[in-house]
Amino acid sequence: MRIYIYGGGEKIVGRSGVGQAIRHQRECLRRAEIETTSRWTKDTAAMHVNTVLPDSVLAALGARLRGRKVVWYGHSTMEDFRGSFKGSDILAPLFRHWIKFCYSLGDVVLTPTEYSRQLLEGYGLKRPVYSISNGVDTSYFRPDPSVRSAFRQRYGLQETDQVVISVGHTIARKGLPEFLELARRIPYAQFLWFGWTDPRLIPQEIVQAMENAPANVRFPGFVDRDQLREAYCGADVFAFMSREETEGIVVLEALACGIPTVVRDIPVYSVWLEDGKNIYKASNTEKFQQRVEGILANSLPDLTSAGQAVAESRSLEAIGSQLRDLYRRERILPPLPAPVRQRHARA
Repeated sequence: MRIYIYGGGEKIVGRSGVGQAIRHQRECLRRAEIETTSRWTKDTAAMHVNTVLPDSVLAALGARLRGRKVVWYGHSTMEDFRGSFKGSDILAPLFRHWIKFCYSLGDVVLTPTEYSRQLLEGYGLKRPVYSISNGVDTSYFRPDPSVRSAFRQRYGLQETDQVVISVGHTIARKGLPEFLELARRIPYAQFLWFGWTDPRLIPQEIVQAMENAPANVRFPGFVDRDQLREAYCGADVFAFMSREETEGIVVLEALACGIPTVVRDIPVYSVWLEDGKNIYKASNTEKFQQRVEGILANSLPDLTSAGQAVAESRSLEAIGSQLRDLYRRERILPPLPAPVRQRHARA
């Protein structure tokens, strides 16, 4: 039996967390020894849908006509749609109705965290909603001190320069204005923001904020994952000031690479990330400044080993195993024969 991972819209979301999640799904299932396909085949058991674009609705309806199950990934919520692109705050209530309609076409809805699961269930979805992480490739994103020099040479940084990075779309919801303010408060450090958004989609106040960014801020734009890993391993702090997330794959990548990480203290991180234990949290820019300066001055405990353990718990292998078990429970994949189930239970 195969899982058809629908690729419609992947070119549009390819540079976002959703695009990364789609790639992760293919790899998670491969590592769980479940075949995937990019088109319908006779042995296709179900279809994964990852976007809420109109073509995804048509694809889901087509799957139903074929009598196949639809697994819809709930990457988007009304809450994380706000503060993103032009007009998003006005359109957010309509967006909620739209995604509820989309997700309702799924037999099963998967979403990355318990927080996002509770949000979606609060919309009144009648379909079962499960929380399963998007995962992180810990075999690729891992500490590598040897690339520190390459990262610094690429951006003309000195070995002694203290460097703070962030990753994401250049939008307000990702905390870009706060990141710029943090850079103003810590002028002796260099700040780099990795990520790009079409300027036509960005509100004018964000465009102006970027144009008036302090001199110690750079915008390298979108980079491939080799350069991104290089940045995680070569910088001193990862400051993720996003105001709303359903998970944040970049947080998992940073933790996996062993870079000291500070995230905004928002509900999505309340269960699986603990302040002062495996990560640092900050509720406002002043707190971010305290945390970041403490890390740069080596006056705060090193939490990177504990952070790596969190990433390992959400490795692609672990998520693949969870998906396989869920699909058997939901009868998307056939259940194990009784003797095999007994051996698994004893193990």
